[in-house]
Amino acid sequence: VQLQASGGGLVQAGGSLRLSCAASGLTFSNYDMAWFRQAPGKEREFAGSITWNGVNTYYADSVKGRFTISRDNTKNMVFLQMNSLKPEDTAVYYCATRPRWRGVGFQTSGYGHWGRGTQVTVSS
Repeated sequence: VQLQASGGGLVQAGGSLRLSCAASGLTFSNYDMAWFRQAPGKEREFAGSITWNGVNTYYADSVKGRFTISRDNTKNMVFLQMNSLKPEDTAVYYCATRPRWRGVGFQTSGYGHWGRGTQVTVSS
C-alpha cells in the first residue's frame, strides 16, 4: 500500500491550498480516509476524515468551516481544501486509511496506512 500526499507549500495567512493524496495497492472504497497534521514539537492531530462512500465528513473544531475533505473513488484519491489559512495551520499533513468497519475515529490508533506527509507553512 502506498499513499502519496502532495500540494503543500508556503502561503500567506488568509490564503488557500489544496492537498491531494493518491492511494495505490488497496481497495480504496474499503477505507475511510483522514488527514492528520503534526506541527513541530507537537503530537500528530486529527484534521478531518471522510467515510468510504464520501457521505459523511468530520472535522476538528480548529479547522471546521475552513477545511473541506473530499474523495474520488474512481481515481483512488482524497483531497483537503484549506481556505483562510492561519499561521497555526503550519504543520506536516498526512493522509491515512482506516478500514470502514472500524467506524469514525479521531485518534491515530486504528489508522493503518500513512503517507509520508506534505509540508504546509503559513506565514503571518
